[in-house]
Amino acid sequence: MGIAELPLFSAMKQKMHWHQDRQGLLAENVANAETPGYQGRDLKAFSFKQQLGQFSVAQVTTSTTNTKHLQISIGSNGGFGAQRMNSFEVTPEGNAVTLEDEMMKVTANQLDYQMVTTLYTRSMGLYRSALGR
Repeated sequence: MGIAELPLFSAMKQKMHWHQDRQGLLAENVANAETPGYQGRDLKAFSFKQQLGQFSVAQVTTSTTNTKHLQISIGSNGGFGAQRMNSFEVTPEGNAVTLEDEMMKVTANQLDYQMVTTLYTRSMGLYRSALGR
């Protein structure tokens, strides 16, 4: 198993893909902010717990020759369903997208994506350093 296939790294990759998909939906919402009858969409919240729960878990056990031995569990993707947003403001032409709210979501999404990519990059660097590469 490669480092990038570890459950934590796979979950971080899924989180990055989630942010990319969400950015596309938010861009559609912004682009259609003036379209009559358009209902904005957003992705359901990403859950690391749910993503890590999807991995199969294989048990690796140590010998019981010493009571200080540890028992280690090592695990070996998921769709992101778009859903309609709950909007409290509806324009006279029936549009339920508030441009200011969408732009705030876009900015927050970009910052979260940058955080996950930084965490992923630094974690990979830490593993490489530990392995001596």
